[in-house]
Amino acid sequence: MHQERNIYVCPETKKRLRCVPGETRGQEEVISGRLLGEDGREYPIRDGIPDLTFPRVLAGEQKETLGYYEGVADVYDDVAHLSFRIQYVDEVEARRGFVRLLGLQPHSRVLELACGTGRDSKIIAGELGATGQLYLQDISPAMLLQSRRKLSGVAVPVEFVVGNACFLPFPDRYFDAVFSFGGLGVFGDIAKSLKEVVRVSKVGAKVVAGDESMPPWLYETEYGKVLLNNNPLFKKAIPFEQIPVEAREVVVRWVVGGVYYLIEFVVGEGEPKADFDLEIPGKRGGTLRTRYYGGLEGVTPEAKQLAQRAREASGKSMHRWLDDVVREAAKRELNSPRGGDEKGDHDGE
Repeated sequence: MHQERNIYVCPETKKRLRCVPGETRGQEEVISGRLLGEDGREYPIRDGIPDLTFPRVLAGEQKETLGYYEGVADVYDDVAHLSFRIQYVDEVEARRGFVRLLGLQPHSRVLELACGTGRDSKIIAGELGATGQLYLQDISPAMLLQSRRKLSGVAVPVEFVVGNACFLPFPDRYFDAVFSFGGLGVFGDIAKSLKEVVRVSKVGAKVVAGDESMPPWLYETEYGKVLLNNNPLFKKAIPFEQIPVEAREVVVRWVVGGVYYLIEFVVGEGEPKADFDLEIPGKRGGTLRTRYYGGLEGVTPEAKQLAQRAREASGKSMHRWLDDVVREAAKRELNSPRGGDEKGDHDGE
């Protein structure tokens, strides 16, 4: 870890962390030490890699995922290419296509989540230059070590961090692009992880994320049955409902033989915006906002017919006529001797 590239925040509080070096190499590279918050929270740096996992002790699917990848890190690259070969897909070309969707520039700041052994990371690094930044995060320290070996000598400055995708240790609005392929389905809480991705991304940043998911129309084919028998994760659904409201220009596609998906979107700000106050021409009139918020108690069929005839005679839209009538009636009532008199309802009793 290089001190000059310490952008880390506490994954829980999102407050900046200060680097307290132990063993160093040169003036900037920290081999061991800790990242310390103002409130006393601290996270260790081991073998040059900060561990910013939160919660400290993982549970459920995340715990199982960590155990699995820690166990297979040394042999992962021996079998990772098989998913592509089985589908008659050139792995490198496919991964290059995924990365190209990010639209990277040499100076881009990029975060890759669940980077694994760096099979996509090396391609991303090739798109960046010395003025760019690449942060690689994985839940497994052993996988990160494999990735670090693979990326030695690349032009772009690279930082490696152990972390949980649901609690990212990065500042708000920092990255130009976020990428993740092959881990989204086991992030524990996909909605929370994607919200975190939006938080750390600049408005206008590009996000590309994907994982296994076989479309339902393939389930009963021989193709589908054989693949599902080998890997039940293909039965996981695409997380459409977890895509954040800030997502713009959303594209979802099936890739690698149609049994993996990619979600691609541009990060916007808040909910989409629309002119809900635009006057709608026609007899009904009004706006989308008045039609949503302006409901009143129903009237008798006779009163409705009278209102329609009066509206037509006035030449106004029903919205404008009704709005004027209700306003005038309300003003008369409020300005009458009875207006606002709580006892008025009981007069004559």
